[in-house]
Amino acid sequence: MDIVGFLKSQFICHLLICYIFIVSGLIINFIQLFTLILWPINKQLFRRINCRLAYCISSQMVMLLEWWSGTDCTLYTDPESYHKYGKENAIVILNHNFEIDFLCGWNFCERFGVLGSSKVLAKKELSYMPIIGWMWYFLEIVFCKRKWEEDRKTVMQKLLNLRDYPENFWFLIHCEGTRFTEQKHQISMQVAEAKGLPKLKYHLLPRTKGFAVTVQCLRNVVSAVYDSTLNFRNNENPTLLGVLNGKKYHADLYVRRIPLEEVPEDEQECSNWLHKLYQEKDAFQEEYYRTGTYPAVPIVPPRRPWTLLNWLFWALLLLYPLFKLLINMINSGSSLTLASFAFVIVIASVGVRWMIGVTEINKGSTYGNNDNKQKHK
Repeated sequence: MDIVGFLKSQFICHLLICYIFIVSGLIINFIQLFTLILWPINKQLFRRINCRLAYCISSQMVMLLEWWSGTDCTLYTDPESYHKYGKENAIVILNHNFEIDFLCGWNFCERFGVLGSSKVLAKKELSYMPIIGWMWYFLEIVFCKRKWEEDRKTVMQKLLNLRDYPENFWFLIHCEGTRFTEQKHQISMQVAEAKGLPKLKYHLLPRTKGFAVTVQCLRNVVSAVYDSTLNFRNNENPTLLGVLNGKKYHADLYVRRIPLEEVPEDEQECSNWLHKLYQEKDAFQEEYYRTGTYPAVPIVPPRRPWTLLNWLFWALLLLYPLFKLLINMINSGSSLTLASFAFVIVIASVGVRWMIGVTEINKGSTYGNNDNKQKHK
């Protein structure tokens, strides 16, 4: 196939994948809106239904990683801990170095059956994003403005609401607060030096208050902390656009299960514990870059078929009316109709490119840069 033909076929694949994701996502958001009538009647039923509806959206993203790009995800962990994954509530601490680290976190959740009920601590701006942001609203995701004086009360209330959640859930948290860049790392280490904290080579200084409150609010509900460190082999620099293009990556995820009883209850001691954890994470990163492996048993959890089956369901449901509409428009011969269709396609493409841009490192938030330097906790 020549280059022009390849680009055309790739562009068509992008459009079809985006069309299925956008239309199915908006349909699911619309259904979620109607589930609100269940909240005052049966809150737990509302939650169970929304876990399944959310899975229909998030699993499409995981499908792209697992089946479309064929990315390999190897888990390094203790075999004894492995059998507990998916059978207990947990706080998952993720490093924040890659554009698709959130997607690999979702993949970890999917392999152990908790993708639909997974929670995150996310910035408030994401709650306004159609499809994923709106999905998170119905999942009772904890949103914050990243101004702790304003966030503390709201975050605590949202976390306490999860104490009676009817499904096993993992609470995913990036303690660094923002994605790693050299500029942010330099500023972060200046803060570490000013506070007399050990410097980190591969991570930003963790922001301890959010983690301490999470542990405080979910103690006796959550069984363990999963300290998770993600890397990619051969110095790969994965992107969401690369996944959409079908590019295969090779991810290695090191997970340590730490019983929550080992995390101190006192806020200052909890803060010290987290700083020590990140020093250990830095050492694991150093070893990975030196040896290409982690100090644990490599396991490849089997792919579950549900992400692919869910995508095929929506593809069959939505592509037939699309093709039928397209054929009718071509047969009509109306230039205005065809122009309108092309305009909708362009708008959809721009919208998806904007959502992809949210994950890109060079377009990430300025949180952690100079204007936030004094607020680093």
